[in-house]
Amino acid sequence: MIVFDLRCDGGHVFESWFGSSADYADQKERGLVRCPLCDSASVEKAVMAPNVAAKGNQRAAMNADPMKAALAALAKAQEKALEGSEWVGSRFADRARAMHLGEEATAPIHGQATPQEARALVEEGVPVAPLPLPVVPPGARN
Repeated sequence: MIVFDLRCDGGHVFESWFGSSADYADQKERGLVRCPLCDSASVEKAVMAPNVAAKGNQRAAMNADPMKAALAALAKAQEKALEGSEWVGSRFADRARAMHLGEEATAPIHGQATPQEARALVEEGVPVAPLPLPVVPPGARN
């Protein structure tokens, strides 16, 4: 995973994780990269702080970051929760809507939806819930 420091046109700076630079470019182009504070889609890479090299016990101390441990635990819990769920990728909104309307058998699914697709589903009364971490296809890692 690559961690990018991002900045929206409102001046908010935040981190976001991507599998590669190409993943960032693709998700930005599709309108999926948005500021978590103001929901602006006008987001650019911010200047990043340099990565400080560490040796031996210093590296172990740096890896003891409680935020990293919490995110790892959250990722593991989310992975466990999705074990019985089918990955439907970008077809998520269409499949969820079809199940809600009775056009398709109800089943646990997960995938990706744009913010606009997610809002439309909620407004239509389709029961959906966002996941705490980004969802990636099977075999890929957050």
